[in-house]
This record gives sequence, C-alpha cells and structure tokens, in this order.
Amino acid sequence: MIAPVVLVIAVIIGWPLVRGIYLSLTDADESNVERTIGVNTIPATYDFVGLENYADILRDNTFWDRLGWTVVWTVACVSITFLIGLGLANMLNRNFRGRAAYRMALILPWAIPAFVSVFAWRMLYNERNGILNSLLEGRGIDGIAWLSDPVWAKIAVIATNVWLGVPFMLIAILGALQSIPGEQYEAAEMDGANAWQRFWNITLPGISSVSMTVVLLSTIWTFNMFPVIYLLTRGGPAGSTDILVTEAFRLAFVASPRDFANSAAWGVLILLLLVLFAISYRRALRRQGEVW
Repeated sequence: MIAPVVLVIAVIIGWPLVRGIYLSLTDADESNVERTIGVNTIPATYDFVGLENYADILRDNTFWDRLGWTVVWTVACVSITFLIGLGLANMLNRNFRGRAAYRMALILPWAIPAFVSVFAWRMLYNERNGILNSLLEGRGIDGIAWLSDPVWAKIAVIATNVWLGVPFMLIAILGALQSIPGEQYEAAEMDGANAWQRFWNITLPGISSVSMTVVLLSTIWTFNMFPVIYLLTRGGPAGSTDILVTEAFRLAFVASPRDFANSAAWGVLILLLLVLFAISYRRALRRQGEVW
C-alpha cells in the first residue's frame, strides 16, 4: 500500500540528495561534467576530492558571513511573524461585526503567488517612483534607498517575508485558539484573573503545541526562502542580503564556470544545519515535557 509513495519519494527526493552528496565530494564544474554538443557526447572528467570542498567553504569568510545573516534573517522573520500572527489571531478570535471580511483580507497574501507579491513589493520599494518614497517625500522626508543600501535592503526583505508569512501563522494560531474551551476563560474570569493572566495561563499553554510546530516549519521555510531574496534584491547590494541558499544558487547557475561541486557542498551544509536545528529543537521540547 505504501510502496508507490515510498517509490515516488525515493525518486523525487532520495536520488537528487544522493547525487548532490556525491557531487559535493568531487571537483565537478561546467567544464568537466558530461555534456552533449550536437550529436557528440563529451564524457565527464571530474575527479573525487573527498572533503576538500567542505574544508574550503568552512575556511572562507563568505560562508560565515552568509550564515550569520541567514540566522539573523530567520530569527527576525520568524519572531516578528509569530508575534504579529498571535496578535491578529487573538483579535480575530472575538465576535465583532465584519470579522469574516477581516479574516479574508488578512489571509489574502497567502492566496497570491509569492513571486507576484515580491514584484509588487519591489515596485513599492522603487527609489524613484515607488509609493513608499512618494509618501515620504510628500511629507518633506528624503526618500530611502530601499534596495541599494545594505541596511535598508535587509529591512526590506524581512518586511516582505513577514507580510508573506503572517497569514500562515495567523491561520494556525487561530485554529489553536478556537480549540481552547471557553469554560476555562469563564472560570478564570470568575476567579478574578485579569486579561494578561488569562492570556499567560490559558492562551499560551493552550496553543503551545501548535505554536512549536509552526515555529519549526516557519524556521525551515525561512532559512531556505529563496524567492524573496532573489526576486527582490538578487542578493544585493554587493551580496549583503545573500543567504546560504541564494549563494548555492549563484555558484550553480550564475558563476562562470558554474561550480556544481561547491554548490552541492553548500546544499549539504544547509541540510546538516537544519537537521541539527530540528534535533536540538525536539530535545528542547522534550525537556519541557512536550511530545513531538
């Protein structure tokens, strides 16, 4: 019964993973891989080099710079997204006029394809004709170099990714909130608990299992969030917004000659970092008594 699923997963995920690990242990690049020119096939001439690629990457400051910014980018996006999603979910969990319309409006960013949203944000950030700078200049404030200044470019990509990620967080937390029995709030209110005490002692424990799961998923997605960085800034200016996955892409598809071995090694390192994070996260949850 499960054989077809296992086969599909093995083909779609297993084979590329094994191939990537193998390439990361070679010196494969655009000039020495097997390729076909017309009717002629040129065989591969790359050699096995072991862990040399990994040693070179770990000795290079580029990797540590990209890793540092990737961690900052991930932590900032996930934490801001979670806090905004939690706040909006608490507001939408109450009965008020137009609640359905507000829910639809807040979920809308999730329904729009990511690349469309990113291009829309790129238009907003346009330094000459963008709406954001037009609003600032209309109030006598100099326009901001949103995508050409390293600091503002980082703020811009974080803001865009938060806007894209809030709907998922909102829906997940709202579902968790609606599963908390209302009798708990009523009993706490009768005992004299104020709003903060009810939130701290009922709401947060009630959504903890869902919150921990969505934070883990959001962390993995954000760590590998290629579209926002690439489509908005292409890693610029001067590589200041490049994260690990965009650097791996650059090596494989932009650099000349395309360096498949080093790109594969970057991909394997990304996978190892995420696996280590997931294991540490799971152990932390177990120490807190959570089952996951």
